[in-house]
Amino acid sequence: MKIYDDKHIKNIVLLGSAKSGKTTLAETMLFEAGLLNRRGTVEDKNTVSDYHEVEHERGNSVYATSMHTEWRDYKINIMDTPGLDDFIGEIISSVRVADTVVMLLNSQHGVEVGTELIWNYVDKFQKPLIFGINQLDHPKANYEMTVEMGKKRFGGAFTIMQYPVNQGDGFDTIIDLLKMTMYKFPTTGGKPQKLPIPAEETDRAIALHNELVEKAAENDEKLMELFFEKGTLDEDELRAGLKAGMMNHQVFPAFCLSAKKNMGSGRMMGFIDNVAPSANESMHETTTDGQEVHCDPKQPCTLFVFKTLIEPHLGKLSFFKVMSGELNVGTELINQDNRTSEKFNQLFIMDGKNRNQVNKLSAGDIGATLKLKNTKTNQTLYPKDQNVKINPIVFPEPRIRVAIVAKNKADDEKLSEVLAEIHQEDPTINIEYSRELKQVILSGQGELHLNLMKWRLEHLYHMAVEFEKPRIPYRETIQKQSDASYRHKKQSGGSGQFGEVHIRIEPYHDGMAEPKDFNIRDKEVIELAWGGKLVFYNCIVGGVIDARYIPSVLKGVMEKMNEGPLTGSYVRDVQVCLYDGKMHAVDSNDLSFKIAGMMAFKEAFHNADPKILEPIYDVEVMVPEELMGEVMTDLQGRRSTITGMDAKDHYQVIMAKVPLAELDKYSTTLRSITQGRASYTGKFADYALVPTDIQKKLAEEYKKTEV
Repeated sequence: MKIYDDKHIKNIVLLGSAKSGKTTLAETMLFEAGLLNRRGTVEDKNTVSDYHEVEHERGNSVYATSMHTEWRDYKINIMDTPGLDDFIGEIISSVRVADTVVMLLNSQHGVEVGTELIWNYVDKFQKPLIFGINQLDHPKANYEMTVEMGKKRFGGAFTIMQYPVNQGDGFDTIIDLLKMTMYKFPTTGGKPQKLPIPAEETDRAIALHNELVEKAAENDEKLMELFFEKGTLDEDELRAGLKAGMMNHQVFPAFCLSAKKNMGSGRMMGFIDNVAPSANESMHETTTDGQEVHCDPKQPCTLFVFKTLIEPHLGKLSFFKVMSGELNVGTELINQDNRTSEKFNQLFIMDGKNRNQVNKLSAGDIGATLKLKNTKTNQTLYPKDQNVKINPIVFPEPRIRVAIVAKNKADDEKLSEVLAEIHQEDPTINIEYSRELKQVILSGQGELHLNLMKWRLEHLYHMAVEFEKPRIPYRETIQKQSDASYRHKKQSGGSGQFGEVHIRIEPYHDGMAEPKDFNIRDKEVIELAWGGKLVFYNCIVGGVIDARYIPSVLKGVMEKMNEGPLTGSYVRDVQVCLYDGKMHAVDSNDLSFKIAGMMAFKEAFHNADPKILEPIYDVEVMVPEELMGEVMTDLQGRRSTITGMDAKDHYQVIMAKVPLAELDKYSTTLRSITQGRASYTGKFADYALVPTDIQKKLAEEYKKTEV
């Protein structure tokens, strides 16, 4: 297989909402370049891209798939991505290593909800962007509506490069405004006839061509001067202006397509070859210490792993981009995160599930290798005498959480191992083994995201699992001062057990005054792992309790704070004064004083106006203005406090503080009430008191479990 240098490599990522035709376009591009003898279809389940069993079952993409094609002395690496934001991790990682984004619009629907949601994530990368207005052969195709929506949503950067002469059932003709030529395709698609623009289309074509010339000229001062001098620009000058505009995110060229009929894809591929930036022209990657990594084959070899795929019968496949230098078979590189050495025994260029073995990959290229032992997604590899760490991909926070259990308890250990593998493969899935909740908490981007993970566990790993409602990590605290004493006495022949303690507890807050009623001998401030503090004072005088038993009293208090008296949740922000007690010369021991401390704390806690705290999240909902009312009504029904509103692009942003208990399945509800047109993010903010009625209910439920 031919090896291309950084000047002749183009990396593109196909984006768009579900059913916009990304997989079909990828298949057509491979066929158009001669890499396929026959095009597969999504319906026949034989495309290069969607090859996983779950994709065949669902009929759309779940994974981002790497492919390549060769077109007029250029190599085009293609990444086909899912169209649902449940799989945003696959989308973001692909955009990160692409040089150009190709966003498909379904001409039946224009700018869809899925397009909007994906755009909100990828816009921050500021990559050059090409639009493909697809499915112009569909009876309900509406090019004019799609263009109008594109201009409204993406502004003046949305730049018409072509328009269809006869959209709909008979679609076969496109007028190209860059070349000022009419392309007429045969019924079977493929290579078109190049014809003069007919008289009835001349005025429209000239007017749109002039707009294109002005758009190209305004992105380069020299071109602007030429434009004023000549009144126009030639084709090469137009390309230069469009390229500058794409690099500045000021020009988004829009092409006409029927990927299914193979009409227009070759012309768009030609534009990618001629105009879209090569790997060496793209934005430089930066390291965590602010240094630039140049796409230069003469520099030391640096790799960035952007995706991991674990196949049950194949093992771990690591996808990477060569950020600089050249990678040869047999090369050994260092993993920046763990300082381990990795040897590249095999190098592949991937076409779906097909692995094309190569001996070398140059800067800017995308490849894969098998069985890197200690390397995961988002990690950097480099030579021994270097020290480089590429800025990692920032994946979005999870939006939905469930508890997962194996139906067969014998699978518990295996489930832990498999979940760790799945997290390696998909960093947007988080797994937390919560001792506090006594549950394994699984978090993801949406209900579909987690359900498909469950499908994988059951079909690929043959493990039956169930999802349960996750418990809430409540906290317990007190609101007033309380005294209590407890005597632990046990006699059962021989030496017994004896320990008596007297304590005072009160709410703790930073900066509060020291206790005045007791003589403080010692003070210990404990930063609790679950948040808040315990401040413990030893106020024993006269030796009524030996100093060696004081730590045991503290240990007993801590044990009860690990499982609070009200709901079994962690206790926080309490001050404890141990001020009196008794001991026995023979029967006292550490266990006796630990039990006495625990029981005294429990009694004092119940008498100190105990309260339950619940986690509160800062939530931001992005929603079209016309749907704000429904969203706010739903939020208010979830005990939320609206803290503000703001405008962002074409959306309104509602900011609210929402109890975690009320966010269960919120992403599903939000999708339902907004027809999928809204999205949200949530981040832990603080703890707050739960309402009295909810506290009573929680306490009663906990009592039942203690019986």
